[in-house]
Amino acid sequence: MSETPAEQPGAAPPPPDSEPPETFAARLSARYRIGGIVAPLITTVVAFLAGGIVVGATGHNPLSTYRAIFNGTGLNWLFPWVSGADRVDAAINLQQTLIQTTPLILTGLAVAFAFRCGMFNIGGQGQYLVGAYVAIFVGSSWAHLAGPAHVFLAVALAALAGAVWGGIAGFLKATTGAHEVISTIMLNWVAIWVGDYFFGLSGPFQGPDQFNPISNTVADSAKLPVFWGDPELQGLHVGIFIALGALVVFWVILNRTTIGYEVRAVGFNPSAAEYGGISVKKNYFRAMAISGMFAGCAGAMDILGWEFNLSTPAIHASSIGFIGVAVALLGRNTAIGTFLGALLFGALYVGTSTRQLDATVFDPQLASNLTLIIQGLVVLFVGADLLIIGIWQWRKRVRLRTRQPAG
Repeated sequence: MSETPAEQPGAAPPPPDSEPPETFAARLSARYRIGGIVAPLITTVVAFLAGGIVVGATGHNPLSTYRAIFNGTGLNWLFPWVSGADRVDAAINLQQTLIQTTPLILTGLAVAFAFRCGMFNIGGQGQYLVGAYVAIFVGSSWAHLAGPAHVFLAVALAALAGAVWGGIAGFLKATTGAHEVISTIMLNWVAIWVGDYFFGLSGPFQGPDQFNPISNTVADSAKLPVFWGDPELQGLHVGIFIALGALVVFWVILNRTTIGYEVRAVGFNPSAAEYGGISVKKNYFRAMAISGMFAGCAGAMDILGWEFNLSTPAIHASSIGFIGVAVALLGRNTAIGTFLGALLFGALYVGTSTRQLDATVFDPQLASNLTLIIQGLVVLFVGADLLIIGIWQWRKRVRLRTRQPAG
């Protein structure tokens, strides 16, 4: 029997400090850890550094500006040394941040769930809008219902409307092969112009007492209760708990149910899933419907939580469904990542607003553009996991060479 190379006479032993070659599974695991944790962090840091350069170019101090934005978000309320009037202001600002975070969590989940099935849901905006339309119709009607029943019915039907709107794109992909990016973009515009017709001047759902293109106002019985802050000043409503519950539902569906197993199997490899007896077409429809459900619920949160009506200019100006794409990308399509991404973008939106940002530190009008710059950079860099992994592996090789003895 021949000897192995390690047993041959004169064979040089391996360096004592060398690392064994990585297996494919180990490399895959390392890539997941690096891309799933480090990449979003580095993406965010680089985006803020680039934003700081822009701030510096305008003649302002980036550190002072970011400190003012942070204080405007209300997140300084979490610090125990903030007290007195500053703590009261911080509480009000934090309430606004969490109000903005609520729908972003849901629209982020709408994108993330479709991603896990191998689809790119660009239709969160349209699904959000149809959910808002239904919430307005139900919330401004049937005022004879008791408060909890009215709220539940408005939220449930809004989520159902979003599921139907998202399911259309899933059905088209399953039956005709139509790409979901194209169909969802088209459905976005359909939703926008349907709302423009519904609530426009002389539209069928324009408020009868309104002289502007605006809808009826939601009845008090359908408004989400405020549990923190002054209801007259848009205190934080219970929708935040609905959004947090949706994160749990998202995780449970994907990781603890047969539906989630099939959705993830189709996302990994549709051909292998089909070979294994999983209906790819059914899961395309099902994943898009569930995604639309999350986005439709987001529309209900805004309408029933603090907007209470909807105007046609607001329909055209809304972009929360598109921000959900950035939230999902930054969060790596995970529940905890989506929450953190939604909190980041919600905080940026509030912290740079004209009401929260100290104008003596930085012009809020410019700061709103700074928010858009940071959002764009996050989307631009969020796919840089391959670059980060390459840098990580290069660092390991350099470290290995430095540990090996010279000669």
